[in-house]
Amino acid sequence: MEAGRRIEDTDVQLLARLGEVRSNIESEINKRIVGQKEIIEKLLITLLTDGHALLVGVPGLAKTLLVSTLAEALHLKFSRIQFTPDLMPSDITGTEVLQDDQSTGKRQFVFVRGPIFADVILADEINRTPPKTQAALLQAMQEGEVTVGSETFGLGRPFFVLATQNPIEQEGTYPLPEAQLDRFMFELRIGYPTAEEEQVVANLASSGAPGEVNAVVTAEELLDFQALIQRIPVSASIVEYAVRIARCTRPREDSAPDFIRKMVSWGAGPRASQHTVLAAKGRAALQGRPVPNLDDVRAVAPDVLRHRIVPGFEAEAEGRTADDIVAELIEHSRNW
Repeated sequence: MEAGRRIEDTDVQLLARLGEVRSNIESEINKRIVGQKEIIEKLLITLLTDGHALLVGVPGLAKTLLVSTLAEALHLKFSRIQFTPDLMPSDITGTEVLQDDQSTGKRQFVFVRGPIFADVILADEINRTPPKTQAALLQAMQEGEVTVGSETFGLGRPFFVLATQNPIEQEGTYPLPEAQLDRFMFELRIGYPTAEEEQVVANLASSGAPGEVNAVVTAEELLDFQALIQRIPVSASIVEYAVRIARCTRPREDSAPDFIRKMVSWGAGPRASQHTVLAAKGRAALQGRPVPNLDDVRAVAPDVLRHRIVPGFEAEAEGRTADDIVAELIEHSRNW
């Protein structure tokens, strides 16, 4: 879509409706989840841009409850897959079973669909299963389809994968390979609640059953919102800025600043540029704005880039993380 495209009246109405839906979704989620306003916004951005997200946080931060509650508020089919060391790819995609045909008396193979055939997939503790099983998600996340044997089965839309990961456990885990990480638009870091929020959580836990969550949007309307994000125009300067940030994470790039050459072994690939632009559009739309700006790019860039950057030896020696490097890069970009 050209940057100078005029916003149609129907799109203006959709933007207004999106603002109402966002407010309603947040209200429903807040019946069970305390705080996490920024995380909820980033999840909605991921959903609106037809992406996937990796949630990283220690146990007990309600990651699973947040995802299941979001699915209820969106009136989408939810499927939770607990990743374990003995999980097989067929446990995710499904398998063929031999069944008797009562009408003919013959036996035939019938495909039984696995839990991947849902709208919202929670891949719980994804780093607890071997790479062979992790890879079962690759085709589904990228192409929206699953191949079993010689047959390929399309997945429905919307299709939204949210994977969780515990950052403090290393034994018995299998770190996600870069090819898998690159499929996730965002890596979202969930922190501890504030003292006030934790008191509210403690009271809620002892006050009985959690509040009932009502669906506030249909799948069809959600697809309309996704199409709206695609139609939102973006200026050439915004695209150039997003691409430049991604390219500057690559230490062998001529435009990379000195601290990147010193601290980074591998930088982000082209998918980072695409996801940054899309996420900036999604953030602008959620806030009721028809065009993204530089602040939108700066707001989403850390979540897009942190899992796509490999810090080098010098960064590790100085205790610098990918977040530290990205923050310095974004600050550096303000002078462009």
